[in-house]
Formats: sequence, structure tokens, C-alpha cells
Amino acid sequence: MTDRYKAKAGFIAASALWGTLSVFVKNIELSSAGVALCRAVLAVVVIGAWLLLTGRAGTLRGAGREAPLLAASGAAMGINWILLFEAYKYTTVSSATLSYYFAPVLVTALCPFLYREKLTKRQVFCFVMSTIGLALVVTGGTGLAGAGLKGICLGLGAALFYAAVILINKGLIRLGGIQRTFYQLLAAAVVLTPYTLFTGSLELSELDSAGWASLLTVGIVHTGIACCVYFSALGKMSGQEASVLSYIDPLSAVIVSVAVLGEPISAAQALGGALILGFAMLNELPAKKEKAP
Repeated sequence: MTDRYKAKAGFIAASALWGTLSVFVKNIELSSAGVALCRAVLAVVVIGAWLLLTGRAGTLRGAGREAPLLAASGAAMGINWILLFEAYKYTTVSSATLSYYFAPVLVTALCPFLYREKLTKRQVFCFVMSTIGLALVVTGGTGLAGAGLKGICLGLGAALFYAAVILINKGLIRLGGIQRTFYQLLAAAVVLTPYTLFTGSLELSELDSAGWASLLTVGIVHTGIACCVYFSALGKMSGQEASVLSYIDPLSAVIVSVAVLGEPISAAQALGGALILGFAMLNELPAKKEKAP
């Protein structure tokens, strides 16, 4: 197997692994802020050790000028995790995930205002169709009131902060992907620590053996190791391949929601999810140059 195919296999494995995150998060009897903080701390340790062992620790230099952006993106990442984990508590994983993956669509809509990028006709069409898909996810479940709607709103809140991370990363050009992620996770841990301690959200003594196993898996495997594999593979793949294969993550999450957790999903929500993911993916693919509308 060539290095390119090994990289693609690693990328697919990491993306599919992220789709199983909810199974472990649901087994951790901590607040969402507590889980997010532990996840960030454990991942920083794993990624830092990997950079040291591979002789890449020196590549962490040069972050000084970008420190404000790294801090902002790290804070946004931490809040994003808190909102997503909260969403899991109020709605199905599939609904939370599909709402969360509206983020790339939000990025497309915000770029013209923030970076003066012109929208093409295809981007406008993808935005409209993905928005219709989101409407189906929201209205196709148990109704527009109660915990389900709250969970979807939390998922959309997570999407907004995920979009913020993506947009801020456009200004981070001095560091590679894994080095940038290391600093963002470090910033997330720094931001989350005082909030978590002040609110008394870190009751580690209440965790049983299953909770500890799940927490360590989320921090070490789902975040630390998966990020190392993901970014190592990313440098050996084309941007188009990475954009398309990254949607394995939400697809895996929906499959896990239905097949493993036994959560319901209606035909309307399945159609809505297909519209969100399908048109978000189409928006990522290169196209012939076209005039902006």
C-alpha cells in the first residue's frame, strides 16, 4: 500500500472515529464543561508527546504573532464542544450532529461579509438547499417545542462557534495543522479551567470505572491520537479528497445514533440530513469558474 493510500485510510479512520464520540460522551457523568476541559487537557498531553517523539517540537515556534487568534479560536473551540455535548442531552445524536454540520454553510454565508469573497450561483444554491435541509431536521422530529428543539438550538450554537474556528483559522498561516491544533487545544484548556472550577463542574470523584474509561478514550483516542493521524494524513492528500472524506464524520455519527444508540430518525429528518451534508459537500468541490450572481 502506497503512502497516499495509507494516508487516506488513516484520514477515513479518524473521521469515522469522531462519529462515535457521542457514545462515550453519554457515559461520562460530568458537566459538558468538565468533559470539554478534560478532553482538551488530555489531547494537549498526547499531541505534545507526539511532537516531541517525532522531533517536531521545534515547529511550535513562531506562534507569537498569532497568539491572539490562537487564543480566540481555542476559546471558540471550547465553547463549541460544550454546546455540542449539551445538545446530546436534549435531542438525538443525529439531530444534534446534523445541526452542528450546518457550520460549513454558515462559513460560506459569512465569508462575503468578513473577507469580501463573492458568492457564486452554486454556493447560493447550496446554501438555500442546506437551509431547507436544516428546516426538515428541525420540523421532522417530535415537534417544535420542548427538549428536542432546545437540543437542535444548542447544536446550531455549536455550529456557529465551529464556524468561528474555521473563519479564524483563515488568518493563521505561520503554523501547520497539528501545531495550530496543539495551541488551540491549549488555549481551550486555559479558557475552560476557570469557568469549570468556578461553576463546580469538575466532579471527577463521581466517575465510575466506565466513566473514567470513556473520558480517557474521548481525550486520548478521539482527540489526541485522532488529531495526530488526521493531520499526518492531511498533508499527503489533495484538498478535494479531504473535503469530501471529512463528511464521513457526520455520516458515522448518524449511523451510530440509529444503529448503536437506538435513537429514532424520521424520513423527513433523514432527507434533511442528506440535503445538509450533500449540498455542504457539493459546496466544497472545485467547479468551473462562474460569474457571481
